[in-house]
Amino acid sequence: MLPPRRLARYDHTYQNNYSMTIIRKSLATDWSHVWELFRLVAASGDVFAYDESTTQEAARKLWFDPPAVCYVAEVDGQFSGTYYVRPNAAGRGNHVANAGYMVSPTFRGRGLARTLCEHSLGVARELGFTAMQFNFVVASNVAAVRTWETCGFAVVGRVPGAFRHVELGFVDALVMFRTL
Repeated sequence: MLPPRRLARYDHTYQNNYSMTIIRKSLATDWSHVWELFRLVAASGDVFAYDESTTQEAARKLWFDPPAVCYVAEVDGQFSGTYYVRPNAAGRGNHVANAGYMVSPTFRGRGLARTLCEHSLGVARELGFTAMQFNFVVASNVAAVRTWETCGFAVVGRVPGAFRHVELGFVDALVMFRTL
């Protein structure tokens, strides 16, 4: 793990003509919302490496518990999404961050994933990471690939047939990377 660094308050409020979005560090009381969304996204079988058999304990360890730093988004006071930032690897690889994102179906198509990603890049910088890597982006999730590319990520690897898509069968997984 990187040397401990104090994370400055990194809550943000974004407002457009339609809504107000707040992104803030998660609280213990947010876990029930994160878990509910995790279960929904995992069960969909089309965008997430984890599936419906993932236990709450495993999900919490990945998404919510240290070394992960979890943030949540609220749109007009409603839980709308979440992300985590954590080291991508231990030891000599811990200067590269990894992150994961989930947006509630009700709030998809509004640019929230991009907003969460941009916020996470700032948090990762503050934590002292020098780069960010996504290890398993489902290639058929065109919206996510396009979003990550607009946030400065490039595809640096492709794992053929690594994801069992619920409708499409085996599809490729992408490794995406950017420096901070």
